[in-house]
Amino acid sequence: MSSPSKRREMDLMKLMMSDYKVEMVNDDSTHEFYVDFHGPKESPYHGGAWKIRVELPDAYPYKSPSIGFVNKIYHPNVDEMSGSVCLDVINQTWSPMFDLVNIFEVFIPQLLLYPNPSDPLNEEAAELMMRDKTSYEQTVKEYCEKYAKLEDIVGAAPPEEKSSDEEMSEDEYDSGEENVADNADP
Repeated sequence: MSSPSKRREMDLMKLMMSDYKVEMVNDDSTHEFYVDFHGPKESPYHGGAWKIRVELPDAYPYKSPSIGFVNKIYHPNVDEMSGSVCLDVINQTWSPMFDLVNIFEVFIPQLLLYPNPSDPLNEEAAELMMRDKTSYEQTVKEYCEKYAKLEDIVGAAPPEEKSSDEEMSEDEYDSGEENVADNADP
């Protein structure tokens, strides 16, 4: 049996080799990173793109990772303010048999496809889903349009690293001195 640190590295490498963009928070640590995630096609979340923060405990895979959406999502089982996820397989029934790829290819897509309004973190979303599914799905799509566009996650700095220049593209930021010197060019 391999050590938790070897397993963590192996699972992280497997996730990086799949089609997910993984962004490390600290180059010398495999404990915290961000993963770009896209909503499943068969759901009202289709077209949405989220940056998901993952923290692996020292005892991973024997202890479950902490998962949270960075940009807003409207879902009964996701806290709108913190992005925390209420998912039994991660919170209570986690097993070392699971890995990071399972989380992004199975668990989160299942959560988005089959919300559980009877165990909500977002009571407003749960109540709307149970009362008026069409309005719920419309609100989900509005949130996707407003908070979960691809440009919201691609090239964006993680929240703790954002600066006052966050609205600038990388090219504008890299050539900032030239723009100041040559302001007349369009």
